[in-house]
Amino acid sequence: MDSFLFVLSTTLMYSAPLIFGALGGVVSESSGVINIGIEGIMSMGAFVAASVAYFAGDPWLGFIAGGIAGGVLSVLHAVASIFLKADQTISGVAINFIGSGLSIFLCGLFFDGKNVTTSIKNKLPKIFNNSNFSVDVTVLISFLLAILIWFVFYKTKWGLRIRAVGEHPATADSLGINVRGIRSCCVILSGFLSGLGGSAVTLAIVSQFSPFCISGQGFMALAAVIFGKWKPLNAYLACVFFGFSQVLSIVFNGPESIFPSVILNTLPYIFTIAVLIIFVGKSIPPKANGISYEKEV
Repeated sequence: MDSFLFVLSTTLMYSAPLIFGALGGVVSESSGVINIGIEGIMSMGAFVAASVAYFAGDPWLGFIAGGIAGGVLSVLHAVASIFLKADQTISGVAINFIGSGLSIFLCGLFFDGKNVTTSIKNKLPKIFNNSNFSVDVTVLISFLLAILIWFVFYKTKWGLRIRAVGEHPATADSLGINVRGIRSCCVILSGFLSGLGGSAVTLAIVSQFSPFCISGQGFMALAAVIFGKWKPLNAYLACVFFGFSQVLSIVFNGPESIFPSVILNTLPYIFTIAVLIIFVGKSIPPKANGISYEKEV
């Protein structure tokens, strides 16, 4: 039982950052804008969250600041892909480079040339915390956000408009829906959620920013979006699966393991690639996803 509780709590802990990023991907891509810049946005969110929490002494302030930083960075993607009609994939790649590079540069600027931040004393609190089972508050927040986004998407007129813009933007435009406005809001919200994902890493798991603290989690979140067929609750479950794959690499990487640690550390990424190979042709994205829209005069 103790082993089961350890695996469950650790799975939830590693799933939370992925869930924030995946929900961001679902929101953006449901409106018709591909956002593969989640990795870079999470890196920026992770740095800002750790820095603000350290200097302000408040992890909650750092958590929100990380989300805001992600939203600010995603404005670049919104402007380039929606208003300037740049290729959305290339714009996302640029965001990855900008987010990762800028976070390391700023880290050196604020922490005496170091590429890691000083460890914070107070991390985000845990809901349950005992020797057998502990749950970070980010686990609860990510779960509630998944439920909220599902409700908005399928039970409100705002969700209907988002999905309409992602499927048939011209039809939505003819009905008076502001396609650019909705897509811009969704991309910025996607950045905010992804920034929260980065914050969850540095404020709930590792307690400091380093260049490798995200290490592909943004791309795993994107895989969860595809695995979950662009639906918030499905993406949530996909993230739990990827979180479990990270736990497997820990469980089997003990002193008596017969497998090389290098191989075990790659398990989450192997699972990610396998999922993409299996589901990329079977999961159908929104029809207008990745297609720039220009209002007809």
